[in-house]
Amino acid sequence: MTELPALLRDVRACTLCADSLPHGPRPVLQAAAGARILVAGQAPGRKVHASGIPFDDASGERLRDWMGVDRDTFYDAGRVAILPMGFCYPGTGRSGDLPPRPECAARWRQPLLDALPGIALTIVLGAHALAWHRRGAAPAASLTDAVRDWRQGAPRLWLLPHPSPRNNGWLKHNPWFAAEVLPALRHHVAEALGR
Repeated sequence: MTELPALLRDVRACTLCADSLPHGPRPVLQAAAGARILVAGQAPGRKVHASGIPFDDASGERLRDWMGVDRDTFYDAGRVAILPMGFCYPGTGRSGDLPPRPECAARWRQPLLDALPGIALTIVLGAHALAWHRRGAAPAASLTDAVRDWRQGAPRLWLLPHPSPRNNGWLKHNPWFAAEVLPALRHHVAEALGR
């Protein structure tokens, strides 16, 4: 098994799909030995590509609120690992950012997860991360159905919609998410962090 620091160096130097990235490669991720929580997102957006800091945008503010953690805790790599399905900004399509490049997950995901044995809780954001983290399981009819069935994976696996402001309509039409899922998520995040 490759050691985590060497893996992270290799990932940060990766140019595997450089020819397909309109803004060039800039892998954005966060991990360290001892991390207890894994955030499995989609891919960095334009703002995150510019800053190089995961979830350094409105989605990150909402996600930290959902988790009940402050910025210092969220950006402590020894507590929270952030491994999107694609590490580089894939560019923009007709209705928002393009899907994550598939090369990242195929090449890097399993070795990175194997190097993080202390993960007690995984937060899965969006359809692409859901498909990877639930492979082998019966597919849900929709992301909403997967999120609604949150008790099936809890307390180790939390399937959530993406915290993007683009999902404000979804949140408005699914008030059970804030009423039922978020209090339970916050409790288990605190527990995983030893609070």
